[in-house]
Amino acid sequence: MTDGSLETIDGRPALRFERTLPYPVERVWRAVSVPAELERWFPAAAEWTPAVGEIIETAGGTGEVTEVDPPHRLAWTFAGQSYSFELTPAGDGCRLVFTHVIDDRGLSAQTAAGWEAYLSRLEPHLAGEPVSEMDAHGQWEEAHERYAERFGVDPAPGRRFAAALRGESGDTPEDSERDA
Repeated sequence: MTDGSLETIDGRPALRFERTLPYPVERVWRAVSVPAELERWFPAAAEWTPAVGEIIETAGGTGEVTEVDPPHRLAWTFAGQSYSFELTPAGDGCRLVFTHVIDDRGLSAQTAAGWEAYLSRLEPHLAGEPVSEMDAHGQWEEAHERYAERFGVDPAPGRRFAAALRGESGDTPEDSERDA
């Protein structure tokens, strides 16, 4: 499965992505938990051990590691939202499930398109063939439209966000998110 799904967890909207990767669980665990590996494919490298209760602080907010069960589960909160990686063996490889519990269902298409782009960088990273963030986001607008239709949400906030990134309006991407 490549596309993410929109589910509900504890009454909140949640995005769920599943990937089957041709790498052992232990290798994928390193890619999702080691800061030097995370920074090569994830939106931001967490400076963590990771250990339960560990506080994560970045310019974007503060979070806390909530679960660590190497090499199978890593969960954290950041800026009030929950995230997790679950890894299970799948044949000779690994099944990865990434979940992000979000605050605003209206931004689900925008957020899903972003996660799809970042997760598309994981397997090439594991193969030693990194994909740039810019290249990974090349299909963002197409993915956003697909998610907006599938999730039944207004595509306008994501379109404004994309236009602001292209410099087509006086707004910044942050203005577009705030106005959504």
